[in-house]
Amino acid sequence: MSTQTPLAPKLTDNVTVHMVLNDFGQLGRAFLETDELEVDEWTIVSKIISGEYSNPVRVAAFNIAEGWSRDATEDIARALLDREASEGDLSESAKKFGQVPGIAMH
Repeated sequence: MSTQTPLAPKLTDNVTVHMVLNDFGQLGRAFLETDELEVDEWTIVSKIISGEYSNPVRVAAFNIAEGWSRDATEDIARALLDREASEGDLSESAKKFGQVPGIAMH
């Protein structure tokens, strides 16, 4: 009897995954490990707002089922702008991230 354990069972579903590239200064940049249940746009925006990422510089999005990937940085920055307008109180790292060219944070 063969038992197989899928490497990423949730990612085979038709979901869009967002990964954050964080700048660690002299240590360099790295995409941060993220729980597979916390890769949706809303959760990523919430984590950036709260300052969970020390220096987010880019967000990549992909959907394995649909076979695409793209830079979602501007979309996330716009979502930050929307959240700031409605709720305010962004972390310093969120304010810095929101300064994507073409996006005006208050």
